[in-house]
Amino acid sequence: MERTFIAIKPDGVQRGLVGEIIRRFEAKGFTLVGLKMMQVSRELAEKHYDVHRERPFFPSLVAFITSGPVVAMVWEGDGVVAAARKMIGATNPLSAEPGTIRGDFGISIGRNLIHGSDAIETAQREIALWFTPEELVAWRPAVQPWLVES
Repeated sequence: MERTFIAIKPDGVQRGLVGEIIRRFEAKGFTLVGLKMMQVSRELAEKHYDVHRERPFFPSLVAFITSGPVVAMVWEGDGVVAAARKMIGATNPLSAEPGTIRGDFGISIGRNLIHGSDAIETAQREIALWFTPEELVAWRPAVQPWLVES
């Protein structure tokens, strides 16, 4: 079963959007298999954003993600990586479609509420970076047969 990494950034936590964001993923039918609230260390932030290390905005990415608590999650389901990206919306909230998380709640690119893995390979790397195998729960919701054909 496919998994993705989702992080509610400090602005999303501070604005009280954690419950709404989780509600949207649950309502879509995805299964939450990992969840924790944490203060992100500089080391973890730099590893997470390593792909952007040479870009001029790298220091501000690291500073922002370490500025307050983050809610890290792992969601599971058929096509969850692509579906999550659609649910999240465009990186720039001003370009994000209404109905997406960023389209409904975001205002600026530097405060865009949420991170979601952009590919299956990225999701695997990010999940391993943020969670130990023991922190992930394998379970099948009772509603599963009502969501997905077997």
